[in-house]
Amino acid sequence: MRVVKFLPLLLVLTQVTGCGSGDFGDIDEFMAEVRSRPKGAIEPMPKEVVYKPFAYTAANLRSPFQPPVRLEMASKESGRTGVKPDLERVKQFLENFDIDTFDMVGTLENKKGTYALIKGSDGVHRVTVGDYMGRNHGKVVEITPDTIEVLEIVPDGENQWLERPKRLTLQESS
Repeated sequence: MRVVKFLPLLLVLTQVTGCGSGDFGDIDEFMAEVRSRPKGAIEPMPKEVVYKPFAYTAANLRSPFQPPVRLEMASKESGRTGVKPDLERVKQFLENFDIDTFDMVGTLENKKGTYALIKGSDGVHRVTVGDYMGRNHGKVVEITPDTIEVLEIVPDGENQWLERPKRLTLQESS
């Protein structure tokens, strides 16, 4: 019975002692060859290029990716006074994004009113009439089951402001 207890230990010891005897001459020869090779040189690091920061000052101007305001609309609207954005108003979260990045994906209605669901790069948001969205002081003026009507206030290029209607239509998923 005592022999059976020590049998696994005896087997492990015989296997370990069998691994100890071996000829490593070829490995020693290879290591000597590698050590005899000439040492390489490390290249110096490239010089650091210092970039000057660029201050973008055209944020209040019309985006070059939007069509310019038509002249007939500008002449028609130029007679109106009092059109200007409320610069003292606290901006809402959706005013940090361009209105063209939003897609209308649905509407909700409850006792409190009608809400539109818009999808942006950072998720889905709920807006109602009176909320602001987009970088051009866009105010939601009407919500229907398939559209959101937004009235933006944009500069006309002559230190005046114009009201420009914008419509977001429902994007149906395929």
